Amino acid sequence: MLSTSLLKSSSRTLGATLLVGGLLLSGAAKAQISTPAASPKSTVTQRVGLTDVTITYSRPSAKGRAVFGTLVPFGKRWRTGANQTTTIKFSDDVTLEGKKLPAGEYGIYTIPNKTEWLVVLNKNTKQGADVDGFKDDQDVVRVSAKTYKLGAKAETFTIGFSDLTPATANVDMMWELTGAKFKISTDVDPKVMAQIDEKVIKNANASANDMAAAAVYYYDNNKDMKQALTWIQKVNEKEPKFWNVHTEAKIKMKLKDYKGAAASAEQSRKLALDAKNADYVKMNEDLMAEAKKGK
Repeated sequence: MLSTSLLKSSSRTLGATLLVGGLLLSGAAKAQISTPAASPKSTVTQRVGLTDVTITYSRPSAKGRAVFGTLVPFGKRWRTGANQTTTIKFSDDVTLEGKKLPAGEYGIYTIPNKTEWLVVLNKNTKQGADVDGFKDDQDVVRVSAKTYKLGAKAETFTIGFSDLTPATANVDMMWELTGAKFKISTDVDPKVMAQIDEKVIKNANASANDMAAAAVYYYDNNKDMKQALTWIQKVNEKEPKFWNVHTEAKIKMKLKDYKGAAASAEQSRKLALDAKNADYVKMNEDLMAEAKKGK
């Protein structure tokens, strides 16, 4: 027969084993099975000018179904995706199709039609599928988005950015063979000019990088070319780099100093050759040929 102490020890071991097993089973029962979503979540971010634009949405697939006019009815509010509300967030104030919009996060709702969609940005970012419970008095802005035919079928609903410029971009919404887009504009110039004023114009010890950036901005935006030339020449006097000398050549071209432009382009070409940068070699050769035409 087993001793009393041995029986007690075995009982304690069995009890502990059952307790651990019970806890493991309890944890397993609470854990949920993870499976792929039918309409997976996606987030796209694009810097437009100096503003970050972030769109978060779920992506349904057509799966052989006709989409617009059938699955997504014309003339009715759509959550612009699946699952939760599609949202768009702006880090700064922007303009949508000419209408001003404060920085912040908004829900995107659309009313598709054959030739254009109505895009509605609303304060409510939690409406989800219940578009019938939507409150118009929370609308912040409404803009039209022209539709266009896609060159290739988009099986899965896609939102992206296109036609980027230093201050603008289009938001494209594409599904099946239909696309619709609206334009975002940002107020870049006042922000950049304020930086140039602080870091270059009013700073006697402005860095070479800041002066070069200011010169490029003036050149790109057709501002005071003489001032741009002064800045870039100061930069190149100390430590000429092929890209900065090329900027000097381009500015001289705009000032119609063709001889000076050709000389700077030749200097930049030689520096680019030393650096084994074929792209800048070609750009300088092209600029020299253009300067020769202007004489």
